Amino acid sequence: MEAAARRRQHPGAAGGPGLQPGSSFLQARHSSVKADKAAGTAPFHLDLWFYFTLQNWVLDFGRPIAMLVFPLEWFPLNKPSVGDYFHMAYNIITPFLLLKLIERCPRTLPRSLIYVSIIIFIMGASIHLVGDSVNHRLIFSGYQNHLSVRENPIIKNLKPETLIDSFELLYYYDEYLGHSMWYIPFFLILFMYFSGCFTPTKAESSVPGAALLLVGPSGLYYWYLVTEGQIFILFIFTSFAMLALVLHQKRKRLFLDSNGLFLFYSFALTLLLVALWVAWLWNDPVLRKKYPGVIYVPEPWAFYTLHVSSRH
Repeated sequence: MEAAARRRQHPGAAGGPGLQPGSSFLQARHSSVKADKAAGTAPFHLDLWFYFTLQNWVLDFGRPIAMLVFPLEWFPLNKPSVGDYFHMAYNIITPFLLLKLIERCPRTLPRSLIYVSIIIFIMGASIHLVGDSVNHRLIFSGYQNHLSVRENPIIKNLKPETLIDSFELLYYYDEYLGHSMWYIPFFLILFMYFSGCFTPTKAESSVPGAALLLVGPSGLYYWYLVTEGQIFILFIFTSFAMLALVLHQKRKRLFLDSNGLFLFYSFALTLLLVALWVAWLWNDPVLRKKYPGVIYVPEPWAFYTLHVSSRH
């Protein structure tokens, strides 16, 4: 009788009818998370990597192209262009996809660092949105990307001359501050995710066919990101950090899973494409003047205004 009385006083014990609502779901979810951690790896995230690559090509690479394709009458010079709306969508979708990617990482990553990185990423991309919008609008007025701000014909004769300083400030926000706050947290998040893409099972260290199909477009996009964003030093530092991590984990008999291999192969292809791009334009005198110094990585749009649009 005492045992029966205790069961009546604590009906939730032993999973009785007094079980708290939703507790079975939480227990099941907790046990599934434990099972995932015990497995130590994750399947290839085809959906996320596909959406990530697609939106990069459409919303980032496609921005300036859309601005040239759509009639100027639809988007007057004193209003946001179609490329600006692409950029706004990119600033929303990319952080969301990065967060979803982090959620699927087999390893628990520092949340505070992730959140701060996402916030800085959005700030930097938003700063770049404004600067890049004005810069591409200036192209319709004769601005030439292969020349510096002060050497551009439409700017060098401005009066008073302090206006030129304002345009140089705009260029600084666009090309330096905006890019730094955009790309540093972007590659930091990718590297943190990469650090969790290791498995003790060598049989799981393989790339599925779908991943191989995405390596080409992904690597080509990162080539555009590195060259147009002028972030070769950041990219090469991230690549070497990834390589060092792979060698370090290999000594522990840990191997990259399919997601880690996809990122690693994409970055390797990007490095090859950047090397070919630099070798091709190595002796270009005009681009050499704009990009002096040891690190010579011309921007694709500077090449376009110099060698393509100038012929039309």
